[in-house]
Amino acid sequence: MPEAPHVVVVGGGISGLTAAHRLAGLGASVTVVEAADAPGGKLRASPVAGVSVDAGAESVLARRPEALALIEELGLGDRLVHPGPGAAAVYSRGRVRPLPKGQLMGVPGDLRALARSGVLSPWGTARAALDLVRPRTPVRGDLPVASYVGVRLGHEVVERLVEPLLGGVYAGRADELSLEAALPQIAPMAREGGSLIRGVRAATGARGPSGGPVFASLRGGIAGLAGALAERHGGDVRTGTRVRSLERLPDGWRVHLDTGDRIGAAGVLLACPAPEAARLLADHVPEAARELRAVEYASMALVTLALPASAFPAPLTGTGFLVPAGEGGLTVKAATFSSNKWPWIAEELAAAGEDLVVVRCSIGRFGESGVLDRSDEELTAAALADLSRVTGLAGRPVQARVTRWDGGLPQYAVGHTARVTRIRDALARHGGPAVCGAAYGGVGIPACIADADRQARDLAAALQTDSRNSRGDGADGTEQQGVNP
Repeated sequence: MPEAPHVVVVGGGISGLTAAHRLAGLGASVTVVEAADAPGGKLRASPVAGVSVDAGAESVLARRPEALALIEELGLGDRLVHPGPGAAAVYSRGRVRPLPKGQLMGVPGDLRALARSGVLSPWGTARAALDLVRPRTPVRGDLPVASYVGVRLGHEVVERLVEPLLGGVYAGRADELSLEAALPQIAPMAREGGSLIRGVRAATGARGPSGGPVFASLRGGIAGLAGALAERHGGDVRTGTRVRSLERLPDGWRVHLDTGDRIGAAGVLLACPAPEAARLLADHVPEAARELRAVEYASMALVTLALPASAFPAPLTGTGFLVPAGEGGLTVKAATFSSNKWPWIAEELAAAGEDLVVVRCSIGRFGESGVLDRSDEELTAAALADLSRVTGLAGRPVQARVTRWDGGLPQYAVGHTARVTRIRDALARHGGPAVCGAAYGGVGIPACIADADRQARDLAAALQTDSRNSRGDGADGTEQQGVNP
């Protein structure tokens, strides 16, 4: 029988690990090469006050099936958890106010709920209501989120609702992010050109009165999903190793590592950030490399605090709050009351006899690199000062953890969807490699899983059409084991 084709996956985040898992299930042998010291990418957890707390992504969108299906496939279903009771809020006009019900990525679908929330001024609420009587304004192409939503609903909806929610997903700005790529739920409504309020009302109403949980995670942190994938793949994950270059061969690829090793492969899948993919593709598919270099990234930091419950004048309620840009001079753009949002954290703290709460503060927006030049101690102090102002906190943390994600979030600028099409078309014309990850079809975990699954299946199908054993000049297996050239 012919030997299984070998594939090298560059990047060991959730996209790369998912692709490797799927390729292995489709009959390929796979090596994952990851530059960091551990696999997982943006899925990482570490102890805070003795409890494992996510240091990157903390949840998956439960209304998409891909992540939940993978969790079940990996046998993690018994660890699945959903947020506790309570809702998110917005710090607006000097107060914490409830995020209006019936909204979709900040676009309101219920004017009464919008007015009751107090997030907008009375004038801003009245301006939003004009959407119901404005003439149709269909769009024929991509444009910034702020342009279209602002025309329909006014600038306060953009600044106090849409942008804070986009900031949590992309750390980006509504006047630069693509309506088509960043708000795929809203873009079809914009193409129709009618009332956004009616469109959102119909979309949210279709889910029924409750719609079920919006988010899900795992006890111990959603980082456990990446950990399970890496464990399933075993010793074929090389960490602390960077791919130096790719060499095209008549029947595949030779992957050169910075260790001096080389790996022969029938196929290569790049599941790494766009700048790294551009570097590796520059000599092989310059058109794709040029487009990839145009994808910008935002950096951010997460300050995770374990605080005495007694340090707050009243128990924290809800799951946290978002902060519009420029609101009251605050540094944080969001704060998550992690031990409220994920009750298992509170349960484990209580089981250990700790009367503590865990709060996670997010700092950093696209174009605001200066704030991240501060030391970890300065970022912690800024987070504590903001919490003191908003919640009345009057105490010091038992533990503080600062996690920095430099260049962690791709920015879906206007025209991003067309750019991704051009990248993949160029790669197809030149015979690969394949690409997947957050830079292409969505930054959320389910979107990354879906893209990785799709690209892995396409690559496996392409390799199966070749009956030859395509492993470069390493058909005898020596090169695959990393023999130096």
